[in-house]
Amino acid sequence: MGKDKLKRFAEIATFDNVIQLDAGKPYKGKWASDLFKNNNPVVLELACGKGEYSVNLAQLFPDKNFIGIDYKGNRIWRGAKTAIEEGINNVAFLRIQIELIVDYFGESEIDEIWITFPDPQPQISREKKRLTSPRFINYYRQILRPGAFINLKTDNDGLHQYTADIIADQKLNLVAKTEDLYHSAFLNEVLAIKTYYEKKYLKHDKNINYLKYSLT
Repeated sequence: MGKDKLKRFAEIATFDNVIQLDAGKPYKGKWASDLFKNNNPVVLELACGKGEYSVNLAQLFPDKNFIGIDYKGNRIWRGAKTAIEEGINNVAFLRIQIELIVDYFGESEIDEIWITFPDPQPQISREKKRLTSPRFINYYRQILRPGAFINLKTDNDGLHQYTADIIADQKLNLVAKTEDLYHSAFLNEVLAIKTYYEKKYLKHDKNINYLKYSLT
């Protein structure tokens, strides 16, 4: 591991807005009251990377709490540090494997989920690793409030179509679907938030896909 990564790992251990591994389990069912000290809705960004979406959403919606989840602490460091420097107190970061999510959040505790440019796991053998697979949908059912939305932004056309097929197969409630977000009627200030990776894709004129759906 490089010196910069080691430095960032050491630094996030001192951040009040970063919860790591088992330290997050006592917050299950109590993230709003115990961590954020309020009763506001809790929104998750899964595979948050550098946390751009979590931080920007927190700025746009001060009446909600946001938690970015990723296992790579050197990436989380950027979003957490930005939030501290800018005094954004309604965003935090949780460093865990996402497949363990039900160990950290209670029934109906989550108001919305964002999945922004995740690893598409294109190999058939790794389908269960896709964050929009039936396996993960079963996890989300346990933590989302009834009617809560899941949002997927991805540059990967295959993951977009795969997710659309899962929505149809499981008879989920599709709210929005486009293969070209920036030339669609769905674009707004929330969907215009751009991650580090999205900016790279857009420079190469890659289309950005978007899906919004609920499980009920």
